[in-house]
Formats: sequence, structure tokens, C-alpha cells
Amino acid sequence: MSGGSASVAGVGVEVTFLPGDPARAGRFAWWSADDTVPGADAELVVALPGTRGPRRRRVAARVRGVADALPHLLTPTGTASQRAWSAAVLTGLGLVARGRLAPGRTAGGVAVWRALAEPADADWLRRCAAAMPPEAYAVPVAGAGRILLPAPESLLAACWDALADTLPRAETATVAAEYAGTEVRSADRYAGWLDAVDRELGGRVRLVVRLLPPESADDPFAVVLAMRSAADPSLLVELADLWRAPAEVLARFGADAETDVLLALRRAARVWPALAPALRGTTAESLPLADEDLDALLGPAAEQLAAASVDVLWPAELTGRGPRVVATTRRPAATGPAAFGLDDLLEFRWHGTLDGAELTDAEVAALAEAKRPLVRLRGRWVRVDRAMVARLRAGRDRIGAGAALAAALTGELSTVDGLVEFRPGPVLADLVDRIGDRTTDVPTPDGLVATLRPYQRRGLAWLAGMAATGLGGCLADDMGLGKTVQLIALHLHRRSLHSGPTLVCCPTSLLGNWEREARRFAPDVPVRRFHGAARDLTGLADDEIVLATYGVLRSDTAALAGVRWGLMVADEAQYVKNPLSRTAKALRAVPAAARIALTGTPVENRLTDLWSIVDWTTPGLLGTLESFRRKVAIPVERYGDADAAARLAAVTRPFLLRRRKTDPGIAPELPPKTETDALVALTPEQITLYEAVVRDTMAEIAAAQGIARRGLVLKLLTALKQICNHPAQYLGEPGPVAGRSGKIAAIDDLLDVILAEGESVLLFSQYVAMCRLLERHLAARGVPTLLVHGGVPVRQREERVARFQAGEVPVFLLSLKAAGTGLNLTRASHVVHVDRWWNPAVEDQATDRAYRIGQDRAVQVHRLVTENTVEDRVAKLIADKRALADAVVGSGETWLADLSDAELTDLVALA
Repeated sequence: MSGGSASVAGVGVEVTFLPGDPARAGRFAWWSADDTVPGADAELVVALPGTRGPRRRRVAARVRGVADALPHLLTPTGTASQRAWSAAVLTGLGLVARGRLAPGRTAGGVAVWRALAEPADADWLRRCAAAMPPEAYAVPVAGAGRILLPAPESLLAACWDALADTLPRAETATVAAEYAGTEVRSADRYAGWLDAVDRELGGRVRLVVRLLPPESADDPFAVVLAMRSAADPSLLVELADLWRAPAEVLARFGADAETDVLLALRRAARVWPALAPALRGTTAESLPLADEDLDALLGPAAEQLAAASVDVLWPAELTGRGPRVVATTRRPAATGPAAFGLDDLLEFRWHGTLDGAELTDAEVAALAEAKRPLVRLRGRWVRVDRAMVARLRAGRDRIGAGAALAAALTGELSTVDGLVEFRPGPVLADLVDRIGDRTTDVPTPDGLVATLRPYQRRGLAWLAGMAATGLGGCLADDMGLGKTVQLIALHLHRRSLHSGPTLVCCPTSLLGNWEREARRFAPDVPVRRFHGAARDLTGLADDEIVLATYGVLRSDTAALAGVRWGLMVADEAQYVKNPLSRTAKALRAVPAAARIALTGTPVENRLTDLWSIVDWTTPGLLGTLESFRRKVAIPVERYGDADAAARLAAVTRPFLLRRRKTDPGIAPELPPKTETDALVALTPEQITLYEAVVRDTMAEIAAAQGIARRGLVLKLLTALKQICNHPAQYLGEPGPVAGRSGKIAAIDDLLDVILAEGESVLLFSQYVAMCRLLERHLAARGVPTLLVHGGVPVRQREERVARFQAGEVPVFLLSLKAAGTGLNLTRASHVVHVDRWWNPAVEDQATDRAYRIGQDRAVQVHRLVTENTVEDRVAKLIADKRALADAVVGSGETWLADLSDAELTDLVALA
């Protein structure tokens, strides 16, 4: 194969054919759902099964022309799709070798050779197509709005035409000579795969291979062969008794029973050569097995036989659980939080068990010394697992404390060979019991000027317990449920224990809020802003609260790391969800006795957000980022792996306290919240701009690949969102504003009603330019407004929030990212999302500026969506993506960049 001769076949690697015009332009593509194809050099859009039906996905692929692909398709091995296309190629080569070619022309007048199939070949094609697995034709038809897969018959015919149009040509004459000879004319490969097709289509006879254990440990194992009726599985006849079976019994297998079982035996012998003696006419009641044949049957041969429609029956004693390896920590018992440190390395011991009882040293030695793959142990035959035996002989190993804690919580230790049972020692078991106990009560600390709600008291007790262990945790209450007061109460509780000062890191917009809340709820606690040019840490009190922004954390890491902090808090922890960012690295560089993360969205975009937070609070608990992605994030997010999700929940649940406003008993006094999508129409100017941008940019996207294509997709989506907002925003104009946008008209209508009722409203947009257009437009209408965005200094921001809360100004314009968290704006009873962020978690955070504790009026949420545009369609897509932590849709709009050209055209087209 050009570009490298390494085989592309492998576990999980699929293959399909991509037709071309002319036929010789067709190509074969190797791909896998987990993007692990050797030598991948292209991208392919395939259809994969999903919980709501098939879904498109872009995967890495290795694509080659017909002549280059042939060497990898001459042996029908590997996945079902590889075997299917191997059979198709071998049959097509047979047509070429027999001269079954005919000249023709394409619709464009190009001269081509076509395969001329005989009636028998056409019949084979139909049966082969019926047996083809979906992966063999998983590339959707280009340009189809919905997912439409090609007909397997058409792909097979196109493959034969591609072979016919490629091999006879001068430049590939040597390829034709090499592959169109006796290799092609051999009937074994063709007949063998066709026999498998017949079985998959539901033959009347199945071959049965039954393993017989020996009476003595020194005797060989053997197999007995039988045939079973596919229609009546209880009907079983051993082949040695076939000649003396009653005619009426044989008739129930069909007229061709002997032929069918012989073909099945030939298939089985190709997979497992130990059955070859049966093909030579032996009538022995059993076939003895060499140790290497038995080892193969216990390994891959059993699965390959099953794929060839051959049943394997095992002795009852081998169907039970064999010896298992168990890991047990060996740290001596101790008490108190110092008994377990996340930086520790714990020693553990490997144990072997059989039927729940531990193996003796003599039994482990017997397993190690066994020369055969099965050994007699405790009165029955058990399989010898060499990797397990190696562990048992090694005896001991070491593990990080975080990984040990995760294993203790799930009962399973992740190793290179898979999951192994894990039994924690006394110290670790006691720690697991303590962090799982959420019933402990903590009295309201002295100095707290507040009455904690019941759920806040439970939160304080949980925070105190997690901080006492030194393991840290994440308080993930909904916005507005009082995370700040719970942390202030925790500081007061730890002050009584002389634990040391508390460092709070937060976004700049929240500095003032933290200072006000601390002085309000704990007036006798010294509070210091470590912010601004005059910041310093001299004379720091043992019970002081220090407030720092993430920007200051980055610039003054060394100064902050020089203090012995009793508690460190990361507020709005989703801001540091990228573990490779400078902010996240600075956060990890500051030592503290306990770490607490605060966030209303522990999974803002994807599961790696959760990893980043938990790995700061409790390092090592979720393993490395790469391991977490491979073993948890990809299986859960892409394939809905329920087992992986359950293991993740078991590990994180003790370290994550999540309460929602809608939970029973949490906030019964909160008024109702109503959310509506207000569909608005585009103006003629918006329609003209929209269609022109789609037309021009889609042409560029069709010609681009890789990163360049992704950049163009995001550029297109941004442009369309701006056009949907207002033409002036897209064109960079200051105005005019009125009469040019359906959204402006809808906002005017909403404000007329809201202001007439004497109510206040928040208007969120992700674009500062749109906020400024609205500010000018409303000023021209005589409507007073306030504006907060990322460029507004902290003091001005706090002043504007205070004015709005005092009722001085009824309309507050806010940029979504700069003002979507941390602010208390309960004066508003209406929230308008001018444009969609396309991540419901971010929108919900913005809505919670108004819908939070302290709100005493019903809240109306209005989401403006331009009808039949990309906004309308993405809103529907997002509704289907809330299942995983409410918002696993990718970062911002970047997940949309992976759509195919056809999907993208569907998404952005005006209906």
C-alpha cells in the first residue's frame, strides 16, 4: 500500500468502500469509532448508532485507492466488515480473471470498464448484501438532509466496477497479473465466506464443539462434534452417531443436512485447525487436543468459532468463576486526618481467591508451575491466567493514595489488564465510611450573623467533614442557594480549631460580593482584598479571609504560595476547567490544608471539566487526564457507557455536594419560573445577508479540510448569529437600529409590556456590540438602561448593580460571560436572552442572576430565536443533549465544527 505497507487491520477497525466517478476513482477506507486506525491520513463521516437513532460522527480514517488497497483485502479476517469486503474483492477479482468485463462510458463521457456479472454472481451479490454488517456501508449518502445510508448492493456493484476499471489498465498491469491468477481462482476463500453468509442468513444446521475434560490430570482434553438444528436447538446429534441416527430425525435437519454440517466443519477448521482431522473423514467419537490447541480454544478461537456460527459448549466446572486476583492495602491502622495524605504511596498486596476463599501458597505455586492452560484445583478444572499468577508471585505493589481511594469507593482497581477487585485496609475503609457519612451535624459557629437554612446546615457539616479529612470537595449547589454563606460559616467553624487563614480566589466581578457578604455574615472576621497596586500580605491574621482574583493568582503565585493557608476556595471553579491553563497551574501551586471548589456547573461543557475541578480538590482521585478521557469521558459521552458512568458516580459522589432549587425542601419559598422561546422573523435585509454568507462560506468550507475547515465553520456560525441579531452588528455599523431586525422589534414589544407593569428586566447578549446597539436604540426611545461587560471596572460594576437593585433603572444590559455569574439581581422579574450561547448551563447561570434566594416574584425567561435559521435548529439539537450533566455539548460552538458538509448545509439553510 502506498504511503506505508503496515497493515491497517486490527481489533475494532472497520472498512467500507467509497464509490468514485469514474469507477477507478473509488477508494477503500479503514476507520474505527475510537479513532485508532494505524496511519490515519483522512477524516470520514460515518453513521453510528445512538440512543435516539443513528447519528453522524467524524472519525479518523486511512483511505487508499483500489490497487493500493488490494494487498489488505485478500484474506477474509478481522471485523465482519473487513471479512465482507474481502469476500467482495475476491469475487470481483474472479470476474476479472474470467474476463467478465464490458466497455462503457460514464454520464460525463469518460471511457470505463465495467464488471459483467453472471446470474450466479448476481445471486451471490444479493445474499452478500443481505449479510453485510452496517459498518461496511456506514458512510451516509452526501447531501441527504436526514441520515441515509447507501444500499449495500449498489456499493458491491460499484466495488466490482472499480476492480474492472482498475486492473486491466497498463499502469496496474502488474497488480492484475499478481492477483488475477490462481489465487483468485481458488474456490476456498469464496466458498468459505459464502458459507458463512448462508449461516448468517439462517441455515438449518449449526456445528457444535463440546469440550471434554480428562478423567486424569495427565490425559489430554478432547472435543466431541455434533450438529444442532437451528430451528430446534434441543435437537442435537453427535457426528459419530450420524450414520446410525433414525431417518425421521435426520429429516428434521433438512435434505442437505450432511452437506451443511460439512461446510460448517470446513469453516470451523479454517478458524481452529485442531478440527482438521475431522475433515479427513475420521469417525472417532472424540478428537484429542494438544495443549496449544486447548490454549487457542480458551483464547481467541472460541470467539472466532462463534463468529463462524459454531457453538462451543464448555464443561460446567469451567463456566464458573476461576481464580481471581484481589488487591488489599497493607497500611497499618491509624486514626485522625493525618493518617491519610493524598501525596502518600500506599503499599498493597495481591491475593488470589477461588470461590471466595483465598488461595494457599501451595495452590499459587501449582498455578505457577502448571505447563497446561488448565489445571486441577480444589476438585475442579480451572484456567491458568499467567498475568494473574505473575502478580501473585510478585506479592506486593504500590499505588497513589488518590487511586487507592477511588478503588476503595468502587471496589475495583484499574490495571493495564482491566479491573481487579479491591479490598481496602482498615485505615482506608474507615476513611471511606467517614466521607460517605453525611448525617453528622455541626453546630452553628460562633460569630455567624445569619440563620442557616436546613440544607445550608447540612452543607456546612459536609464541608467541615471534607476539610477535616484534608481531601477537599466541590460544593455544586445551584446559583442562588447560598454557597458563599456556607463557606463563611466553614471559615468560622475552622477558626475555632485554629486552622489558619482562608484564601478565596474568584473572578474580578465577585470581589465586592465576597467582601460585602463576609462583613455582613462574619463582622468580627478580618477581610483583606489582595487586589490592586497596593496589595500585600504582611501582618496576616490567623483567622483572616483574603480575597484574590484569578488574575492576581497568576501574577503573584509565589507570594500566595508562601502562606500556610488553612483553607483555599476556588469560586466559580468552572473558570479554571482547563488544567493546562496558567490559572489552573497557579491554583495547584498554592498549598493549603483543605481545598474547596464552588460552582453551580461542575460539568459546564464536558466531563473533563469535572476532572479538572476534582483533580484540584482531591489530586489523583480520577487518575491522569489522558486516562480519564480514555476510560471515562469518551465511553460515557460518545457511547453512553452506563458502567463507566456508574463507576464515575461512585468515585465522585462523596466529594461532590449538588443541590438544586427544584429539589424537595431546598427552596420551597422560590416563586415559579417560566421559560419560553419567542420565535421572531428575519427582516428582508437580514434574509439577504444570511443567504449571501451561507452561499459564499459553504463554498469555502467544501474546499477546506482539518483545522482550516473548522475555523471556517465557526466563522460562518458567528456571522449568522450576528446577522440574526442585527445587520449593523455583522456589518460593524453604529446604526441605524430600528426597523432592521426582528429581534429589536420583539424586544420593543416585550419592554412596552414589562415597563408598563412597573417591572425590571435583564437583557443578556454574548456580544458587547449588540449590547451597545440596544443601549443606543433604547436611549433613542427614552428608556433608561445600565450596561455591564468585561471592560467595566469592578467599582463601576458594583455601583451599577446597586442602582439596579434600588430600582433606579428598569433595564439592565449584560454581556453573558462577564455578568452571567456571581451577581445578585433579584430586582428583575424578567430575563431576556437576546441570542443563544448554545450551552444551556451558561444560559441557566445567567438566568439565576434573577432566579435565586431572595426573589419573591415569578420570573419570566424569554429566549429570542430567529425562526427557521441556524438558531432555531441548534435550539432543537441542544434539547437532545441535556442528558449528561445538563450540558455536554462541547465548548461554546466548537462541537458544531465537526458536522459534515451535508449536516452543516442542513443546519444553516433558511427553510
